[in-house]
Amino acid sequence: MASDPPLGPEETRRYARHLVLKGFGGGAQQKLKAARILVVGAGGLGSPAIAYLAAAGIGQLSIIDPDRVSLSNLQRQTLHTTPAVGTGKAESAGAFVSALNPHVGLDLHAEALTEANAEALVASCQVVLDGTDNLVTRRIVAAAAARLGRPLVSGAVSMFSGQVTVFAPHLGGPGHAALFPDEASDDALPSCEANGILGPVTGVIGTLMAMEAIKLVTGVGTPLIGRLLVYDARDARFSELSY
Repeated sequence: MASDPPLGPEETRRYARHLVLKGFGGGAQQKLKAARILVVGAGGLGSPAIAYLAAAGIGQLSIIDPDRVSLSNLQRQTLHTTPAVGTGKAESAGAFVSALNPHVGLDLHAEALTEANAEALVASCQVVLDGTDNLVTRRIVAAAAARLGRPLVSGAVSMFSGQVTVFAPHLGGPGHAALFPDEASDDALPSCEANGILGPVTGVIGTLMAMEAIKLVTGVGTPLIGRLLVYDARDARFSELSY
C-alpha cells in the first residue's frame, strides 16, 4: 500500500499548529493531504466547510454548485465577495480556495448534482459533505454515498438554529431515511429563503461539518454517526439526539 504523501517545507510551516497538536500531528496531516472530499453546494454551509477544509490542507476538493452568486448570499456565504456577484458559485469558491491554499487541488462543477452524475462524483471522493436545501438532492447524494460506502456529512440551518450529523450505513450507522423518511417533503427541511437565517449560524454548522470530515479522514475522534447535533443560537445551547 502506498504511503501518504510527504509534506514539503512550505506545508510544514503552513500546518505547523496541526503538526505540534498532540493526538493529530504529521500522520493526520498527511492523511488530509491524501484525501479527496466532495462538497455539494457552495452556499451558506458549503462556504465555511470549504474554507476550513482548504485551510486544513485537504489534497483535493471537488465542489459542485449550479448557482450564481447573488447579493443576498453575501450576508452568510463568506466564500463570495461583492465583485463576484453574477459569477458561478463553484468558480468563486475555487478562486477563494486557490488564494487561501495553493496546495489544494480543485475539481469544480458548475452544474446540479443529479441521478446522472452523482455516482461518478461520489466515487471519486473519500468523504461527502451535503449542504443543499432540498430533499430531492439530499436523497440522491445519500443514496450514492450509501451504495459506494462513503460517509456523508449532512448539515441544515434555519432562522436561529442548525443541525449536523453523519450518515454512514456502511460503518453500521443508520441511513438517511432514519432521519428523513421517504414520506418527508421539503416542508420538513428548513428554508432560508422563506424563514430567513442569521448568518453566523451557517458558520457554526458549516465549520462543524468540516470538523466531522477531518475526523473521518484522519480517524481522530468519534464522528456524529447515528447522532444529530442541534445548535440553538438564541439560547447558546447544543443538544444531541440519537436516531
